Amino acid sequence: MELIQEPLELSALVSSWRGQRQKIALVPTMGWFHAGHLALMRQARQVADKVVVSLFVNPIQFGPSEDLAAYPRDLQRDMALAAGVEVDLLYAPTATAMYPAGFQTSIRVAELGRGLCGASRPGHFDGVCTVVMKLFQQVQPHLALFGEKDFQQLAVIKRMARDLDLHIEIVAHPTVREASGLAMSSRNSYLREDEQEQALCLYRAILFAQERVRAALAPLSSAILCAEVRKNISQVPGCSVDYVEIVDADTLERCETVNENSRLIMAVMINRRVRLIDNARLFEV
Repeated sequence: MELIQEPLELSALVSSWRGQRQKIALVPTMGWFHAGHLALMRQARQVADKVVVSLFVNPIQFGPSEDLAAYPRDLQRDMALAAGVEVDLLYAPTATAMYPAGFQTSIRVAELGRGLCGASRPGHFDGVCTVVMKLFQQVQPHLALFGEKDFQQLAVIKRMARDLDLHIEIVAHPTVREASGLAMSSRNSYLREDEQEQALCLYRAILFAQERVRAALAPLSSAILCAEVRKNISQVPGCSVDYVEIVDADTLERCETVNENSRLIMAVMINRRVRLIDNARLFEV
């Protein structure tokens, strides 16, 4: 596995791959790899000739009071994990390389990025879209893989690729969970041992909602089910709801009633210091 940190060196290498008609897959990450990241890399390995994993903690998607400085980083650890799943190239640019002096361009997906995490984290998806677009331009992949755990992000990037005629296939990978059901996330590393149990409020809320849908004799009101899920989460000490919504999986618009395309999507604060997200289909496939 190669490590590249300079965009020009990356460009030369991927251009040679394209010249050889190699199919390139990109897995964009912010590092601190876990089983979810590795599942994306393995899937990429199965469908492409060359696998590029980008590792960049993107400063412009963090708000002023968010965890940019505290975000976990360990390049040597991540290199070893990526090499273990046969990644061809780890691209780990510096912030200066990605955003040279005078950088002033931003990309916005107006509607899909507005609600949910977009409301709680103003400017977040502008930062995500901008860095992903730069990575797409630098790597020139044929396909890019993203996890469904960040479901709004996935929808936003799909829309960006469609709207800007990028001709890059956006591939979704199901959420990877710990044995307990907790969705894999680099931010899980912030949780103290006693908070691991509190964090399960998200997965238990999903199971609760899915059971309510399964047992319903008539279409359920989304507003009523959301209220029940909020109550379910709020009863766990130390857990407070940022948002709970039931949305259409394609448009992210609120559903009046739960249907086969509905998705429960949530953000929760654990002890007012760790923000976790999760989502799931409400109807079984």
